[in-house]
Amino acid sequence: MIIVKSREEIELMRESALIVSKTLGMIASEIKEGVTTLHLDKLAEEFIRDHGAVPSFLGLYDFPNSLCMSPNAQVVHGIPNNTPLQNGDVISVDCGAFKNGYHGDHAYSFEIGDVAPETKKLLQVTKESLYVGIREFKAGNRVEDVGNAIQKYTEAHGYGVVRELVGHGLGQKMHEDPEMPNYGKRGRGKLFVEGMVVAIEPMINQGTRNIKQHKDGWTITTADNKPSAHFEHDVALVDGKPELLSTFAYIYQALGIVSNEEEEFRKVPLVL
Repeated sequence: MIIVKSREEIELMRESALIVSKTLGMIASEIKEGVTTLHLDKLAEEFIRDHGAVPSFLGLYDFPNSLCMSPNAQVVHGIPNNTPLQNGDVISVDCGAFKNGYHGDHAYSFEIGDVAPETKKLLQVTKESLYVGIREFKAGNRVEDVGNAIQKYTEAHGYGVVRELVGHGLGQKMHEDPEMPNYGKRGRGKLFVEGMVVAIEPMINQGTRNIKQHKDGWTITTADNKPSAHFEHDVALVDGKPELLSTFAYIYQALGIVSNEEEEFRKVPLVL
């Protein structure tokens, strides 16, 4: 059942989402060759708590950490560890924060040092596909309209779209209805309704779409060990149109990136 949010609830969710955004911005300043993902995880937990929230992922379904950190061939759900990041790595950092009774949850794939051109392109296309999908989250459309748009965009570049892992509704629970696959046929799935909030998150592989789960019960990797990319935003349906609750602007500020990619999804300009 889709749980519709009031405008007041959406603003509370925006606060939670922006704590995640700020956490990812902090991570952007710290993530570099030689740093361990476990160190970054500890920084994130402290940052989230210092901002009056609690880490959504810590203990969720018994997950042991505050961040899912998934380098290279890992798709999602990577467990932070003491292995230092290396030059040329790419890594998805997925973060959640719970405040005022609501979750924020989004992700960004970072480059470490000199990344192979074909891997940089994978990240670029995956991030572009996120916004392609968000544009379809509007009144009159259905769930698979979003998935179809993401699938078409990424498969046109020869990439594999993961089937087993999907985006989701978001609210007082981390995972609510509806599931938001990154593939599908237009006109299928649940109808979008005013006040919905969803996490849209393309998970796109450089090679095969097939994945495998590891014995730790969490880590998911590509079946061919080629890189995977993952980007995620929290989006509300407001006045029939998609409105971003999360932002990559704190990441871009830390990395010196100039971008206007989010402007079309904001009624009010974002003030950092």
